[in-house]
This record gives sequence, C-alpha cells and structure tokens, in this order.
Amino acid sequence: MSHYITLSQIQVQNANCVAGITYGFPAVTHFLGFTHALSIKLRQSHQITLDGCAIICHQHQLHVYRLESIKNGRKIFSDYYFKQSKNPAAFPYQEKNIRGDTPIIEEGKMHLTVSLVIECNGFNGGQADIQQLVNHMKRLCYVHKLAGGAITHIKDIFFDSISSSSDFRRVRRRLMPGFMLLDRSEEYLSEHFINLQQEDSNAQMLDAWLDFSALKFQAIPQLEKNESLSSESKAIWERLPKPDIGWLVPIMTGYQAISEPYEPRVVANTRDPSVPFCFTEAVYGIGEWISPHRINDLQQVVWRYMPPENGWYLCKQSTRPSKAVLDEMDDDMDQYLI
Repeated sequence: MSHYITLSQIQVQNANCVAGITYGFPAVTHFLGFTHALSIKLRQSHQITLDGCAIICHQHQLHVYRLESIKNGRKIFSDYYFKQSKNPAAFPYQEKNIRGDTPIIEEGKMHLTVSLVIECNGFNGGQADIQQLVNHMKRLCYVHKLAGGAITHIKDIFFDSISSSSDFRRVRRRLMPGFMLLDRSEEYLSEHFINLQQEDSNAQMLDAWLDFSALKFQAIPQLEKNESLSSESKAIWERLPKPDIGWLVPIMTGYQAISEPYEPRVVANTRDPSVPFCFTEAVYGIGEWISPHRINDLQQVVWRYMPPENGWYLCKQSTRPSKAVLDEMDDDMDQYLI
C-alpha cells in the first residue's frame, strides 16, 4: 500500500517563470525543493518523510507583453518582454570606474495554479491523526514559498492510501482538468540524438535539444518556369514540426558540478555555510504535458532526486509510460469518472 498527500489546486502569485535559459514554467527543482522543505518540518513533528512529487498544472499566467503594429494591412507582433524589472542601486565602484546607468534586470514572474501529489512514508495513524496532519500541512504550506512565489490559497489537502485501482482513480479524478509533466529526455531526446548522429557525425546533444525547443522555419522555393534557384528566388516560409508529436517543452531538470566540492566555510556567502559547496550549471531536458486520464500508475509521474553520480544532480521519474502505451489508452473520459 502506498500513501500520498495531494495538495489540490495551489494558487501561487509571482512565482519564478525563468529556469536557466528557458522560461514559461518553474524548474522541477522548485517543486522538489518545496517538498523537501515540508519533509524536514514533518519529520520533526510527525516522524514522516516526503519523497517525490507529481506536478500537475491547472492554470498559468505569464507576466509578459508584446508590441503590436500594422504592416501592409496585417498585424505584426514583436517578441515577448517581461513586465517586471528590478533596478539595483549602483555601487561606488560602478559610479567611479564604469560610470554607467543603474542596471535594469528583467524579472520573469507568473501566477499559476498547480496540484502536487506527494509520496508519504512512515505514517501509521488513524483517521483523527490524518485530519491533524492535514491541518498541520495547511499551516506549513502558507508559510513556505513555492518557486519563489507566495501561496495565496489551497483548495484542499487529501491523504490517500492507494491499494486498488478504484483508489487510484479517485486520486486521478481530483487532478482534472489539468496537465501532468512527464520526463521525455531519455526517450524522445536520446532517440532523436542518435538519429542526428547517423545523418551527421558532428551533431551534438545541443542540436537535438534545440530541435525540440527552438522555433525553426524552412524556406520552400516558389520557382517559375525555367527559373534557376538563387538568392532572389521567391519562397514561402513554413514552420518545421518537432521531432515527435505531443505537447513537448524544454525543461530544467537539475545541475552538473563544474568544480570540486569545497569544505564548509571555504567559499564565502553560501546559503548554508555548514555543508560542503561546489559550483554547478543547469541541466536541461525535454518534458511532455499530458492529461491525467492517460496515466494508470502514479509511480509513472512522480519526480524524485536521483543519487548524485559523477557530479550530476538530477531530478527524474523512475518509470515513465512509453509513447506506445499512451497511444493505446482510450481517450473516452466517461470510463475514468467512476
């Protein structure tokens, strides 16, 4: 029997929507960090631990804008820009030596509504203990930040013991409508990278990742009769599809060490001077948003910290439904709402 705590429809204001070089949704590490912070408090108060969590998004609103103009009778839109910025004060060194204007740093913020299904280990109480735990978690969640944003409302918190398919369907029903985040780095991204190397031996993993994350267009020449292709030839630009079908997005999934670990208090101004420290850089992958009704096991969508290996600190899902399994599942919603 597995135990899960569902934080249903958490409303978050001004969360970070920038994750490394990607933007649009917080990094996976934000949600696992929030789970870890709750686990520390619950281990002290209730002797239980929280492990991984499934991430379900119900609504999101990015704080961005773009300019609009008219050209040849058609609306033309510019790139998106963040609405917020912070203007740190200029330091004396800058005023004396650089003599530049005060720097302006764009801040990527968003409002979002998400649900988290969190693994719970070590709980052995009864119904009264469950209600006490739920009330305690509500108080804990409101004093923590999620992805740097303030939690303004939680619809409800549920404690579930899953031992049958009906228990699983009850949990899954609460998550709709919404979309779950799946890890597709080892399936779609690795497969596409192998195909690229067969075409070009100099292809790198970055090329494969950009095929999923970048917007690419290809010129289709429109040659007239007996016209040779040249730089003056007319063409129609068509958008190139992604290597696989689905709601595929670039995501940040962890960190890679770029230095040796330093002993505590060797590096100044670290967050926790009592633990070793090393410099890292972000690691990126490919994620897929899918509807919860296409999942038949919560273990398939739970993100967890992986044990550090050779300087890699990653968040992964231990088991994931393959594309073939998802395609075989019926999209008729009625059979799931029972």
